[in-house]
This record gives sequence, structure tokens and C-alpha cells, in this order.
Amino acid sequence: MNTESRPPNRIDAPPVGIIDIGSNSVRLVVYRGGARIPVPLFNEKAVCALGQGLGASGHLNPEGRALALAAVGRFVALGVAMGVERLHVLATAAVRDATDGAAFVRELEQANRITVTVLDGPDEARRAALGVQCAVPCAEGVVADLGGGSLDLCRIAERTFTDVASFPLGLLRLEEASGGGVRADAERILDDALAEAPWLRQGNGQSLYAVGGAWRALARVCMARMSYPLRVLDNFTLPTLDAAAMLDEIAGTPPKEFAQVPGLSKKRMAALPLAAVALDRLVRIVRPRRVVFSVYGVREGQFMAGLPDDLREQDPLLASMTVMARQAGRFRAHGDEVADWMAPLFPAEPPELRRLRLAVCIIGDIFWSEHPDYRAEQAFHRVLRLPFMGLDHRDRAALALSVYHRYGGSLDADLVQRAESLLDDPARARRTRIIGAALRLAHTLSGGAPGVVGQTRLERAPAGSVTLTLPAGNPLFDGRFIQRRMEKLGRALDLTPIIAMDSGLAME
Repeated sequence: MNTESRPPNRIDAPPVGIIDIGSNSVRLVVYRGGARIPVPLFNEKAVCALGQGLGASGHLNPEGRALALAAVGRFVALGVAMGVERLHVLATAAVRDATDGAAFVRELEQANRITVTVLDGPDEARRAALGVQCAVPCAEGVVADLGGGSLDLCRIAERTFTDVASFPLGLLRLEEASGGGVRADAERILDDALAEAPWLRQGNGQSLYAVGGAWRALARVCMARMSYPLRVLDNFTLPTLDAAAMLDEIAGTPPKEFAQVPGLSKKRMAALPLAAVALDRLVRIVRPRRVVFSVYGVREGQFMAGLPDDLREQDPLLASMTVMARQAGRFRAHGDEVADWMAPLFPAEPPELRRLRLAVCIIGDIFWSEHPDYRAEQAFHRVLRLPFMGLDHRDRAALALSVYHRYGGSLDADLVQRAESLLDDPARARRTRIIGAALRLAHTLSGGAPGVVGQTRLERAPAGSVTLTLPAGNPLFDGRFIQRRMEKLGRALDLTPIIAMDSGLAME
């Protein structure tokens, strides 16, 4: 479980900029350079509606064209001011489909001395799928990206993009084609189009990843209707039966009824029923096991495509944890040492749980500077809400609870009950308490310094005890100062705690 063997992020690398010229908006995102994870330093969009009326006229919206030209000029200048050396400018459905799209690209390039890459439909679908893989490398199933101008689909099997399709049925185009969003007409149009991609049915029983701003807004509505305990959109997951019932209901709801949904933009409200119709038709055809909402798509896919192989192969969760530990930890990051030390407490541990335990150990000491009266709660909320990649909501709750218990948080706190409701498994909840107690013991024993816990031995004995063996004759390892922490670990394990001294261990 060695984290230090992974290549370090290149913290001195210049930032990476991506301008995304979409059918509805133009957006600039500037990411920290040299990192495995796309950490945004700047994110701004301009709603231009380039694709408004495209289906009828065949041309870009003239007002939107002028606004988009100005937005790109501003964004290019911002990129220069921010020291961006690699600026990727992408154009998608509206520009590629409009008869005046090529002329608009030439105008952008000449005015700003840039190169604009116009993605065709399959390329856009692959970029969205790569964005999902950026966060979830082992993603399997169908990625669906709903934009303003197109609906782009890609099937992932064994980390390979096996099938792709793109239809001019983004929300702007679908609304226009269906007479202003008439549900029956929209369903017919979508069903006819999706029938041209029979491979969608191969996603049966897997995951359907929903990408795009409209579906993120839809996730907010679902969360509100469920009184969901966590307001983190990425990896919000619904079993298919729950998704189908909720989508059908939202598709028939007047948009004004969404006004009280927390965090929902007014501009998104009007399109929500049509967005629900589009996702509902996909669910009916793909018949996935679950619907997973992803906040990562084309831009993150472009970021991922530009990474060198050594960074791309890193685990996104462990990479982000390692960056945090290096930035906020007191001493050199040594989560792997602590994770190996406590490993005997978790016999027959499956790899996915070992990975999460390692993640907790990497960040187990980074909240030491918080006020002691609020340390556990602050650590819990930060871990629960930070934009970590590679975490579903159950694992996110387990991670937050483990860190909370590491700082001695109360077991009776309301936040614990809410987080444990996401785990839906008493064994997982107990595991977070054991990890937290072991971490608390480790950092009390070592003061957070590397190279200390490795001089001791933690064992779970068959006779119903947990034993910490310390080197004899070294004042650093006076067992009286860790007795309380050891007793707490014993209670978490329901085992008798024993502190033993070993003169032989001192010579190792």
C-alpha cells in the first residue's frame, strides 16, 4: 500500500485552460497544471445561446454569435493574464452543424490568434466518456451527455470505448423539434433516434452515467424530493426503479414548482421536464442497474487527454488525498506507513475497502490546525463536501465518518446519524469507528511524525484481545501516555486492549 512510489504532481507546472464553445454557453475553465486531478482555479461561463433556432434556420443565432465572439476574446485574454501556456478551444454541436459554423471558427481564430478544434459528434461523446473515466477509471456502462445541441452517447467496456453515437437532440434542438417541448412528440423523436443505436441495450444491468448541466439540475430536484442527506451532485446514484418513477413525475411537473429546490438556477427550471423526458427514454432503452449523475464531462475529458501517462495512471482519489496531505500536513506524508501498521485489524479486507482506508490514513492528520472544539466537525464537513474524484456517496460518507472519529467526535451527534444512513450497513459504520480510533492512537503515539508507528506492532489476537507492542527502554514509547487511546480502540473492536513491551523490538 505504498503511496510514495507514485510520481509526484508537478506543482510548478503552468495552468491548463479550456474554452468550451457550446450550443447554449461558452465557458472557460482554468485547471491547476501538473496534477492528476482537474482542480479548477477559475470557472466562468457566458450564456450565448449560439444554437437557438438552429434547427429551423441552419445558422448560428446572430445575437449569440456576437456575444460568443466577445466571450472568447475575454477568455483568451484572461488565460494570458493567468499564465496559461496550453489553451484548448473546443467547439461542439452548434458550431459543427451550422452552415456558418466554419466562418465563425475562422473569425474566432483570426481575432484571437488561437486554434479552434471543432469536435464531431463521436469525438464529443468520447471526450465526455473520458471525463467520466477521469473521475471513475473503472466506469462500465453507457455515458450520455446532454447538451444544448446534441445528445452524445458512448459505451465503456473494460475501460475501452466500444460504441459511440451522436444525435442533434440537445435540449435547444429537442424543444424546437417537439413543438416547444410537447412530451409525446419529444418521446417519439427520442425513441426513433435511439433505435439507431441498438448497442445501447448492451448497457443492461450496468450503469448509465448522466452528464451535462441539465441533468445535474435534474439531480438537484431528485435530491430535494428525497430529502437526501448530502448535497453533492457527483456520483449521486439512483436505482433504476427509483429513477424511472421520479423522472416520469418530474417530466409532468410544471417548471414553476421547482422554484424552492436548493441551488437550482432559474434558467434551468424551464428545461427540467424535457431533460427528464430525455433521461427517461434512455433509462427505458438501456435498462441499467442504476443511474449515476456525473459532474465531469467534455472539459475534464480534454484535461485527461492531455495528461502524461504517469499522471493518468494514478488513482484519482489517492492522488487528490496525497496533494492535500502535502499541502496541509504537519510532516512528510506517510499515510502508507499508518495504513500498513493498522492492517492486522482488518483481516481478509477486500481491495476497494483497503483503498478507502489508505485514503483516510493519507489525510488523517491534515485537520490538526482547526480549533480543537470544532476539529472533528470541521474535518467531517470538509471531507464530506470537497470535490474528491473516485468516490460514490456511500464511500464519501464512510471517509468523512472515519476522519470524524479520528478527531474524537461524539458518537451521538446528529451528523453521524445522517452520514450513517448513507452507509446503510452497520458493519461499515462500525468499521469507520475502528479506523478512526486506530488513527487517533497512531497520531498520539507518533505525534504525527513519520517513521514512528513502524517501530511498533499492532495485532489482533485470536484470544479476544488487541495488542500494541512497543520497544522497551525508549521514553518515546511510554505506554502510560497512550493508555486511553488504546482502550478506545479496544472498545471499537470489542476486544481487550493490551500494551506490551518487547526489548527485541527495540533492536529491530
